[in-house]
Formats: sequence, structure tokens, C-alpha cells
Amino acid sequence: MSFDPAPVRACTRCALAATRTHVVVGSGALDARLLVIGEAPGRDEDEQGAPFVGRSGQLLFRLIAQEVGLAREDCYVTNTLKCRPPGNRVPTGDELAACRPWLEAQRAESGAAVTLVVGLTAAREVLGATLPMGRIHGRPRHLGASAGLATYHPAAALRNPEIVDVMRADLRVVAALLGSA
Repeated sequence: MSFDPAPVRACTRCALAATRTHVVVGSGALDARLLVIGEAPGRDEDEQGAPFVGRSGQLLFRLIAQEVGLAREDCYVTNTLKCRPPGNRVPTGDELAACRPWLEAQRAESGAAVTLVVGLTAAREVLGATLPMGRIHGRPRHLGASAGLATYHPAAALRNPEIVDVMRADLRVVAALLGSA
């Protein structure tokens, strides 16, 4: 794989460059069978420079381990946005556009059989979703040579524990897709 994170780490394409602590490029091996794409780094991610390292990430990867049988290190993990929006606000269209080439390069280098898209912003950006998450989650879509599937963001599950069961069901679909790939 030839994806070079150095230019991403030096990026100043949008105003978020002035407020970030770290650029959160991604973690794991790009040739992993499961690609996980979230929305944007939060406070913990900005501080540590890695995606999904806070409470949401801990929940997500516990569920992935239980339902899919993969550890975090068996996945490639990234976000649509590489810098934290202040106050964890929803990314703007301009911010997403500025980061889109980085995400496209990561996806182009990915060897994933399945792309798990976490949260509605990521589903809109990656899958072109126009419907609410309640209508699109758990339904596989063709995403180039791989399958794409959206699920709720684990932050929503931390606020509403009933969402955990929905995420589990979605992750069982991921496991089935990986089993057939």
C-alpha cells in the first residue's frame, strides 16, 4: 500500500487546522478486511491522534469483537474529517470537501471487503445517503468492489442504550458479508 499520511498531517485546507491538536489520519492496516469510517475526531481522538479511542470507540470495538469476531487491530479505522470540529459540532460541507481527497485516497488503497460507515454524517459522505439512519442502517450497498453498510454512531448508543441492540444486528450483517467475501 502506498498511502502517505505525511501530507494529511501537514494539511491546512480548512480552518480546522488552526484549532486541532493532532490530525487524526487513521489506524490499522489499509489491507484489513474491514474498513471503519466515522464522522470526525472528538476530544479524545484530537488529544491522542487516533480515531475512536474514547468511550464511543471502546463501545464500537467491543461490539465489533463480539459480533464480527475482529479486534480493533484487525480493522482499518478512519474518519471523513481528519481534524476535530470545535465542540464536536457536525462538520460543514466545506470541511468535508477539504478532507474528501484524503478519505478517497485511503479508500482507494483499502483492501477491505466491507466498509462499515458509522453515523449519519459519514453515511451521507461515503454512501450518498439521503434518508435518516433509521431507514438506512443494516442494509448492504455496493461500494465499488466492496460492500458498504451504515450503522448508528456509538455516541448515540451511549445516550440511548436501546441502540446497542440495533448496532449488534447491523454488525451481524457485517459478519455475514465478511463470511461471504
